[in-house]
Amino acid sequence: MTATLAPRAAEYRRRSAETSIDLKLTLDGGGKTAVETGFGMLDHMLTLTAFWAEMDLNLTCKGDLHVDAHHTAEDVGLCLGAALLEALGDRAGIARVGCGRVPMDEALADVTVDLSGRPWLEWRGDELLPPVIAGEEKDLWREFYKALASSARCNIHVTFQYGKNGHHLLESAAKGLGLALAQAARRRGGAIRSTKGGLD
Repeated sequence: MTATLAPRAAEYRRRSAETSIDLKLTLDGGGKTAVETGFGMLDHMLTLTAFWAEMDLNLTCKGDLHVDAHHTAEDVGLCLGAALLEALGDRAGIARVGCGRVPMDEALADVTVDLSGRPWLEWRGDELLPPVIAGEEKDLWREFYKALASSARCNIHVTFQYGKNGHHLLESAAKGLGLALAQAARRRGGAIRSTKGGLD
């Protein structure tokens, strides 16, 4: 008889003077999403990541978009990372490491994830990105990934290999992140994948 594994899910809420966020994440889902942040490009990228990760994501954010989308993107990254960390629990049995490489027309990004318990973002090749994408400075995307890595307590390495279109480059990275998370979060038994015997 096969044991039924407990569902891995989390709900997260954040309230501040800059954003109001409600999020529900199910790791073992089917890639179903309902995302509304007020910044369409962020909605698009989150939808791609969740779909390729085969995770269900429901997320609403009301942010100070009259300023710009910086706080919205950063706080959404923080909330998504916190929900991911909670849903993973003690991380026993997960593969821990994953990588994704998805071409988008002329563009290609590599994404590697280690759900190690140690936050780190390595962000390379962003000189390929145009200074402004969808009306926002390109640094907004580094801040999103940095916030995600910080609150999920994981390593995320993103390398933009080549490409000319900023949308295509970001889409390649978003899909790659989804593939990497799908691999890293999949369960492969009950052992902790660390020679130290635990994840920091």
